[in-house]
Amino acid sequence: MKKLKLTCIIDDDPIFVFTTKKLFDFNNYCESILIYHNGKEALEGLKPIIESNENVPELILLDLNMPIMDGWQFLDEFSKLKCNKKIVLYIVSSSIDPVDIERAKTYREVSNYIIKPITRESLAQIIDSF
Repeated sequence: MKKLKLTCIIDDDPIFVFTTKKLFDFNNYCESILIYHNGKEALEGLKPIIESNENVPELILLDLNMPIMDGWQFLDEFSKLKCNKKIVLYIVSSSIDPVDIERAKTYREVSNYIIKPITRESLAQIIDSF
């Protein structure tokens, strides 16, 4: 199983962030994790990283329902960025709305849609896909 260098979690729920970070740490899946609490903060943080092409996250876990800039708005802006490295992006949301799941499929940047809570098994499947 590959160990990721950098993962990015974009989510405003401190419990989700804490438990997901613990799952990564406990299973030794990742060396480092970037945390952003909304889409705007994530864009402001990721844009210079992507433009410099250094320390680009290999994996992004994105929530949809966040304040300031939600996951959909983030995706609209993120899809405009030109990145030379492959970034695998998963939506991890509490929304079970089929409209959201279908909408996620319209973004080429989105690898898959996971309904919260994220489990050890679902995280292992993500890591195994690398």
